[in-house]
Amino acid sequence: MFKPQKPTDKSTYNPIMLYFRGLRRYICTRLKRINTLLAVCALAYCLVLTTPSHADDDDLKTNSATLTLTAHAQQLAGITTLTLTPTTRQAEFTAYGKVVNIQPLLELRNRYKLAVTDNRAALARYRQAQQDINRQQDLYRSGISSKRNLQAQQAQWQSAQAQVASADLQGTAIKDEARLLWGKTLTDWAFAAPAQELDALITGQRHLLQITLPANKQLDKPGVQIVADASGNRSLARPALWLSVATQTDAQGASHFFQSDDNRLIAGMKVTAWIPEQHQALTGVTLPTSAVLWLMGEAFVYIKTSTDSFARLAIADYFAVADGYFVSTGLKPGDQVVSLGAQTLLSEELRGQIPDLDDDD
Repeated sequence: MFKPQKPTDKSTYNPIMLYFRGLRRYICTRLKRINTLLAVCALAYCLVLTTPSHADDDDLKTNSATLTLTAHAQQLAGITTLTLTPTTRQAEFTAYGKVVNIQPLLELRNRYKLAVTDNRAALARYRQAQQDINRQQDLYRSGISSKRNLQAQQAQWQSAQAQVASADLQGTAIKDEARLLWGKTLTDWAFAAPAQELDALITGQRHLLQITLPANKQLDKPGVQIVADASGNRSLARPALWLSVATQTDAQGASHFFQSDDNRLIAGMKVTAWIPEQHQALTGVTLPTSAVLWLMGEAFVYIKTSTDSFARLAIADYFAVADGYFVSTGLKPGDQVVSLGAQTLLSEELRGQIPDLDDDD
């Protein structure tokens, strides 16, 4: 807050006049600062609006003013450049899914094992009943046993036969239910003896993923390998192998089962998957993660245009890969990209756009 000073000439001293004079000077000073800040904000906003979403070779210098740094200054700032080389990548699309809890499949397996046990017991009773009825028939033909005893033995034999058929039907019904819910591959895993593949899922050595494809997408071919990650970070994604088509899908698109050995996964987690496009390979360059800057929601890199000159370039057609970002347009092999020290260049560029606000005059 301002503090009015008394003039040396007491004849002109007027407290009210001095107060309003100081107040006017204070307001004018603050308005000047506010106007300056508004002008800086407007300049930054205009830079964002006028920055193209992608650029070709002729537009290289339209993204920002050229920065000039001597070789000595570059060395002090730790500026390091990387010469881009041509790269070919399989185009990818993103899909989403979850880590599946296989407990319902284990319950079906346990029910099937009980059905198999019941079937074996029923089959044993049936075989015993078959022997008993054969013996009763011999006794009846010899006149030793009555017809009533033979008929009773026949009833027991028919009951044992029905129990075998019932146990068979129960086991078949459980298998059919498993195929309906989980598909043939996982059902075969569950009911195999020994169930080595399923044991890997039970012990956590592998995890079952269900990935739902977008409505307009499909897998390139059965057995395709994808990559998936629970955090949605493409650079951290781990491989996942295709198992089978999921029998239960939603309105969004077809679902597929995959298995992954990523030990970070837990049942119930949501995952993001990156899936190769059908027969579509892209050519471009790969940028290290340290070369990419983010400003106002857009991705930028700095290109070395001469020995001591740099220009900022916006990139649009890119996607994350394990070793950085793949860019298909806007950059070409042979371009020198700042791989270390790009943040220093951005700070220097923005600092040059902001005027000194400490001067009240």
